[in-house]
Amino acid sequence: MNKFFYIFFSILFITSACKTPDARKPLKTSSGSYVDYSIEKNKKMIADEEKDILEIIEKDSLNNYINSNQGFWYYFNNQTNSNTEKADFGDLIEFEYNIKDLNGKTIYSKEELGPQKYYTDKEELISGLRDGLKLLKEGETATFLFPSHKAYGYYGDLKKIGTNMPIISTVTILNIEQIN
Repeated sequence: MNKFFYIFFSILFITSACKTPDARKPLKTSSGSYVDYSIEKNKKMIADEEKDILEIIEKDSLNNYINSNQGFWYYFNNQTNSNTEKADFGDLIEFEYNIKDLNGKTIYSKEELGPQKYYTDKEELISGLRDGLKLLKEGETATFLFPSHKAYGYYGDLKKIGTNMPIISTVTILNIEQIN
């Protein structure tokens, strides 16, 4: 009987040890209502920013604004008709720029920021400026109107640019060094 008992429990132990684990049910489920709320809030914020930008464009009859495919607007202050190339991936761009709020108040002057050097798509830069630099040739100047998600976004720059703040930036390309 003792031998039968050991065999029975050994088989029982082996078969129960090979059982695959069952999926556990979540203790608490959420409906995703916070995510839905956040999406709606961001859509409204973007629509409000774009409305403000479009009002600026409507009031400015002197400049011909271009709506970029990347989600911002710009116009050329100085456009060259030269055969110079625009920057490609990895090219070194030397540029100057300033940053203003939508009311035209200077946040950072070009003197304060100084000349910048940027390797195209290889370094960190706000997404609007990163895309905008690729639209310009050497010697050209353009003014960009960036909604907050193309500028400094939710965090701002943690100094002078606040949370979800759309900006205006005038950029001049000083030099483009083609790197193959």
